[in-house]
Amino acid sequence: MRILTGIQASGRPHLGNILGAIKPAIQLSKNPDNESFLFIADLHTLTSLKDGAKLKENTYAIAAAWLACGFDADKNYFYRQSKLAGYHTELMWYLNCFTPFPMLANAHSFKDKSEKLADVNAGLFTYPVLQAADIMLYDAHLVPVGKDQRQHLEMTRDLGGAFNRQYGEDALVLPDAKIDETVMTIPGIDGQKMSKSLNNYIDIFLNEKELLKVVKKVVTDATPLEEPKNPDTDNVFKLYSLVAKPAEIAEMRSNYLAGGYGYGHAKNALHAVLVREFAAEREKFEYYMNHISELEQKLQEGEAKAAIIAKQTIERVRNKMNF
Repeated sequence: MRILTGIQASGRPHLGNILGAIKPAIQLSKNPDNESFLFIADLHTLTSLKDGAKLKENTYAIAAAWLACGFDADKNYFYRQSKLAGYHTELMWYLNCFTPFPMLANAHSFKDKSEKLADVNAGLFTYPVLQAADIMLYDAHLVPVGKDQRQHLEMTRDLGGAFNRQYGEDALVLPDAKIDETVMTIPGIDGQKMSKSLNNYIDIFLNEKELLKVVKKVVTDATPLEEPKNPDTDNVFKLYSLVAKPAEIAEMRSNYLAGGYGYGHAKNALHAVLVREFAAEREKFEYYMNHISELEQKLQEGEAKAAIIAKQTIERVRNKMNF
């Protein structure tokens, strides 16, 4: 089974990305019956980030983070969307010609910003079509997505279905969405969902001193040190519970309920467990970021492998269209 995952290069992966998306995707990739396609969606990123140097830096950081977390680039497919842009954008154009305007106007990616049309570029408007091309270019069977991406996967199937009705049912493979209804929502330092756009995220790849500064910013209430605290409503405890061992979680819960345990103590414990639990990932990330040539080699090898499949799909589609 072919499983495909894309991640935008809008910033370095944070704790929410790692626990909610990266680790589960890597686990799927370890199944010997699966082929995993992981690509960095740098073309998509252009809809919001125009700084080429920053985009390149983010791309390397994302590649380093996935490798550091255990993605096997040799067994699977690991590539940058932009390096295969000719194939992606060609299939996108064909699909564009099957895309009704109202479909794009109703897409969440557009509607969320439609009140400020001056901020909406054509790339953002046609985002779902490029996404559909990204998926069907590699004959992907399964695409793990969050609930907010369900609509885009339905659009992919609709566009692929329209294309197949015109040119034959074997023209494009229609993917299924893998939506985990139980996926964790990782709280940010302010208690809302952890997000780059809200700037409330924890970057586990920061050095220890900088990481501690971020952890110290986790929002808490004003309960005095000596009084008992409710662990179930506290952001520090919620984050700690996602990474600490069961015995450690139970101990911190007891400390909260007993009183005499301050939020400063809890934040220090959270920092310590983040450093400990991600020690191997942090070391590998730093290694790759200091050895960019090795990252480049991994990506280029993956791009050469992915190009073979992309070319086969485009040739099949061109033949169906008598081009």
